[in-house]
Amino acid sequence: MPELRDWYDTPLYYDIIFDADTPKEGTFLEAVYAKHGPGGKSRQMLEPACGSGRLVFEMARRGWKVSGFDGNARMLDFARERLKREGLKARLWEDWMQSFKLPKKQTYDLAHCLVSSFKYLQTERDAAACIQRVADCLKPGGLFVLGVHLTDYARTSQEHERWLAERDGIRVLCNTHTSPADRKTRLEDLRTRLQITHAGRTHTQETKWQFRTYSAAQMRALLRKVPSLEVVQCYDFTYDITEPRKLDDSYADIVLVLKKKD
Repeated sequence: MPELRDWYDTPLYYDIIFDADTPKEGTFLEAVYAKHGPGGKSRQMLEPACGSGRLVFEMARRGWKVSGFDGNARMLDFARERLKREGLKARLWEDWMQSFKLPKKQTYDLAHCLVSSFKYLQTERDAAACIQRVADCLKPGGLFVLGVHLTDYARTSQEHERWLAERDGIRVLCNTHTSPADRKTRLEDLRTRLQITHAGRTHTQETKWQFRTYSAAQMRALLRKVPSLEVVQCYDFTYDITEPRKLDDSYADIVLVLKKKD
């Protein structure tokens, strides 16, 4: 039987699984900023729900002045250790997306929250509060890049995704099952099993959680609650700056580029 454990409490294994696209995501964020951002040389960045710090590290390595927060102390410790090991700096603290407070009255040129971390906010109130707080700390013309998986409410069967990754002799196999969404509550149940082979030993850990769901129309309705931001472009999880998309239900993985009005 798998061990029931929050995968955020094992940041190394979590990081191994999600790290493959980090350079691509970093390049995409810089391309988005160059195309849609306010310009200038300050390059101040905020990452809500920064997790294991893979993008904190990547963007600090590229010369950005990075701030980030997460609700899990183990993730933050992992991120700090990686930065220290490589001689890089970032401002990190423990906080929550819907209620975060900045250590100082800092403003940012670019904020981002990718791979559906935003969907952990399970009420409309919390989701709107997060977007409003990000908007409030952006400079005029600043960007919020938000990635989410849209939901097909007609789906009646489970979806299954599988990833395999290795690092330094550690092998992690990830299987995630997503149940059909509840139309009334707008929640979907997810279950992830990580099979880890490390130092000759294999074990499995399982995490269960819920995401809030969105159709394109529901996302547009949410964004109308924060009128200081406007949608300037949409992309998808291929992170191809040359292939913009529409905000509709024709594809599942949207990346919204939201710009703070002057």
